Amino acid sequence: MPAPKSPEFRHRAVELARLREKPIAQIAKDLGIAESGLRRWMKQADIDDGVQDGLTSDERAELVQLRRDKRVLEMEIEILKRASAYFARENVLPK
Repeated sequence: MPAPKSPEFRHRAVELARLREKPIAQIAKDLGIAESGLRRWMKQADIDDGVQDGLTSDERAELVQLRRDKRVLEMEIEILKRASAYFARENVLPK
């Protein structure tokens, strides 16, 4: 998998594609990226600019972070459940 391109590179590539001086396929080939990738960047730029409906880049990043936090919290809850069951069992059994 190729290394991710910088946001500046993506922004400039979208600007070039929007100028419509060359076909998108040719611009993508000249930049050394896939045409589908350039089209995806253009769609995301339209969403970020408010032209299309959808999740903006910031909202998408926030959603990813929230899902990670949720996973961590679920693991912590599971650990606490197991610990409480362990200590409850320890207190019930005669010594």
